[in-house]
Amino acid sequence: MAEQPMSIEMVEVKAEDIMGERRAMYDGFMTASKWGIGATVVLLVALYLFFG
Repeated sequence: MAEQPMSIEMVEVKAEDIMGERRAMYDGFMTASKWGIGATVVLLVALYLFFG
């Protein structure tokens, strides 16, 4: 069985190439965090009003 040589091509990655993707990921995380905190507050207030 013939073995193929491994070749890895290194490509330089610049900050400008990934900043848009990172910014979108951060914005999505912050939006999800805000909704999660809001939902938790609403749930705790509802529990307090109905069972407190």
